[in-house]
Amino acid sequence: MFVSTKQATYLIGVDIGTTNTKAIAFDGAGNPLAQANITYSPLPTAAGTHELDPETLFDAVVTSIRGVVDAMTTGSLLGISFSSAMHSLLAVDKAGKPLTNLITWADLRSSAQAAALRDTAAGQHIYQHTGTPIHPMSPLCKLRWMQEQEPALFERAQKFIGIKELVFFRFFNQYLIDYGVASATGLFDIYAKTWYPEALAYAGIGVERLSTPVSPTAIIRGMDPAMASQLGIDAQTPLVPGGSDGCLAQIGSGALRTGDLSLTIGTSGAVRMLSQQPRHDPQARIFNYVLTEEWFVSGGPVNNGGVLLKWYAAQFLERSFTHSEDFDWFLQRAAQVPAGAEGLIFLPYVQGERAPVWDAAAKGVFFGLQATHGQAHAMRAVVEGINFSLYEVAQSIEETIAPIDHVYASGGFTKSTAWLQWLTDLFDKPVTVSSTADASATGAAILGYQALGLMDTLAFAGASPAAATTYYPQETSRIAYLRNYEKYRELYHRLKDLFLPAP
Repeated sequence: MFVSTKQATYLIGVDIGTTNTKAIAFDGAGNPLAQANITYSPLPTAAGTHELDPETLFDAVVTSIRGVVDAMTTGSLLGISFSSAMHSLLAVDKAGKPLTNLITWADLRSSAQAAALRDTAAGQHIYQHTGTPIHPMSPLCKLRWMQEQEPALFERAQKFIGIKELVFFRFFNQYLIDYGVASATGLFDIYAKTWYPEALAYAGIGVERLSTPVSPTAIIRGMDPAMASQLGIDAQTPLVPGGSDGCLAQIGSGALRTGDLSLTIGTSGAVRMLSQQPRHDPQARIFNYVLTEEWFVSGGPVNNGGVLLKWYAAQFLERSFTHSEDFDWFLQRAAQVPAGAEGLIFLPYVQGERAPVWDAAAKGVFFGLQATHGQAHAMRAVVEGINFSLYEVAQSIEETIAPIDHVYASGGFTKSTAWLQWLTDLFDKPVTVSSTADASATGAAILGYQALGLMDTLAFAGASPAAATTYYPQETSRIAYLRNYEKYRELYHRLKDLFLPAP
């Protein structure tokens, strides 16, 4: 889908995600001028496997950029800056041809490797130096799995890269990775800004099999002429590597001060906070990723966001979600029961979990079910379980980074005023929702403008506060939520040993 509103001098922010790629043209005040959105689906594979076709994603990048360029019939393109999902892994041969599909963060095949490493001295050292918790999401664990389970493929691979690296290789014939995406691999020393030797030794590779790390604000020119022609741009157009989707959503949503928490719920979810230095969490609950040379983003992702509404509807209501109206229907049903779902609690770990427990073996649980509970109670409990999981990560951030003053929300869930109010009541903080086109693409554009020397701060100076809506907490609902939350926090720790497979 292509949308154009007006024409001007502009920069394109591109966000390469696991469900869609979006390109948006922004002027220097942060106004979106044109956009293109290409969606795709994971490949049909076995349970625990999650892969995307790299050619589909590459074509989506090319098509979305070309769509925006064509929509901007007047004006001058200043550059293109990129955001991408983290933790992807793609093996390529000597010619740069993919040997595998793109293995995403949601792939759990390296669960055994992650579990064996996590509580060891080596695992603790790797977490402390790389900022990436030990979990099967990370390329670190995926590489160990591939070495053990697919040794011939592992040896044949010339390079191990992510999706943005494939894009830049085809654009410039160089293997480059920005510090931000590199810092989410579990292989990168976030202090020295180089590949971390102990992590490489565990993964069984040397630096020659990885891309060259570069600053998120580096400027790359000299695109392959054929690719430039396909995109409809000049080959000398500056491209900025940018960073990861989560970190760029931080600045794209306006959460720019320590104490500002950004919260995203889409298919999955995350909460994050800016800091000027990594903060080590002794309990290894949160990540520390690079945003720029001066800023880090600390926080935690959850596997089980909006996808749980689709899961519940499909498995228990025999209803598939195909339109946004389906989510509206689900939330309207959930709103028929009061806050706290009259004591019904849902532990939402149906796809395992990342933060704060980092346990791929975790399971989902309904707790407190009584004869008085009906379908709407379960639906309300599912939504509240998602909120509880994010709140628990937020508490980890408060304990490690700084107290939370304000919450900035982004993602598909912001279309629901009811869900936003429920989350506001639980967090007991004002929650602001910006009307920005896409937080990650917006953050990429901001970083691009800064890289080109056209912006001094990590914000669009002309962005209008009137374009945002703020929600305020209601104490009566919070009391009901906290009553359930205290039990929710206990559930995983009391049940986690039962989640493990039988010996």
